[in-house]
Amino acid sequence: MAAIHHVAVVVDDLEKSIGFYTGALGFRLSAARPGHLGPGAWLDVGEQQLHLIQGAPGPARGQHFAVLVDDLDAEVRRLRTEGFDVSDPVPVGSARQSFLADPSGNAIELHEKQQS
Repeated sequence: MAAIHHVAVVVDDLEKSIGFYTGALGFRLSAARPGHLGPGAWLDVGEQQLHLIQGAPGPARGQHFAVLVDDLDAEVRRLRTEGFDVSDPVPVGSARQSFLADPSGNAIELHEKQQS
């Protein structure tokens, strides 16, 4: 195995979720998604993708995905200024993390690697 190519999450409002991921988190909408797959969208983030699938999200049981950030404190401040509820940064191993949720309640970890 080389890497994770994409992660898929179920969202209840596709357009609102696209706006959140492209606006608040800076992901880029990909034009590559085939239309025959039904309601959804592919978003590019770095060399990976996030696939949004329109439907009814399941209950939260700790599932989440993590996005690498260079400066966790700056990202938390920016997102809070924009009105998002983001947890305080906490250490995890040699790194730090914070969490927020997308409009459908999917958990997203903001992950800052240990500074060298």
